[in-house]
Amino acid sequence: MSLSLPFRQIYGPAIVIGLITLYGLLSALLGDGIWDVLSWIALAIPLVVIAWKCSRDNGTSAGA
Repeated sequence: MSLSLPFRQIYGPAIVIGLITLYGLLSALLGDGIWDVLSWIALAIPLVVIAWKCSRDNGTSAGA
């Protein structure tokens, strides 16, 4: 049985996280003041997502 998922469902979250990271990097380079705060927040979001995913994973992975 073949399971076919839509493009958005497979790559959507990664693209959104990539765009947030790009925004964080650009705002850190080009802005000052409030832009520094926004860049810290934007660059922390991928770390929060990784921590959330790892905490829900319960030590199981596809390769294990």
